[in-house]
Amino acid sequence: MRVQVIIAVLAAAVAGGVWMLQGQDPAVASGAEGLDIAEGEALYAEACAACHGAQLEGQPDWRTRGPDGRLPAPPHDETGHTWHHSDSLLFNYTKLGGKALMAQQGMEFDSGMSGFGDSLTDQQIRNVLGYIRSTWPEHVKEAQKARTNAENGEN
Repeated sequence: MRVQVIIAVLAAAVAGGVWMLQGQDPAVASGAEGLDIAEGEALYAEACAACHGAQLEGQPDWRTRGPDGRLPAPPHDETGHTWHHSDSLLFNYTKLGGKALMAQQGMEFDSGMSGFGDSLTDQQIRNVLGYIRSTWPEHVKEAQKARTNAENGEN
């Protein structure tokens, strides 16, 4: 139970603090314009599926910490928590990786998610995230969009 509380606090801190990050990619909030979903799907298969699953299903028991203290890779479909986060958080988390993003927030936490900023361009990261988003049911897309809009001070 205590671990779940810590995880919840960390998630809230990240969600609340990410808007303060310097150098956020402003194009992330622009929505689907200019996204190449087909490229995003191919890049996902190449760079993400090994951990997050070919069908975005995540690793088994993704809510249970492993012996190293890390949680397995979560699903990116509607059963996971990816859609609970804003576009800018997802972009920065993917670009920088979990440990680096947390360090920017003054937190020492390593989720195990490596950053892809050295291997994927910003547009390629947006395309991967666009692909993931394209698989969600409409009500999940709307909920995630509302989170992004709230973070950006939009209604």
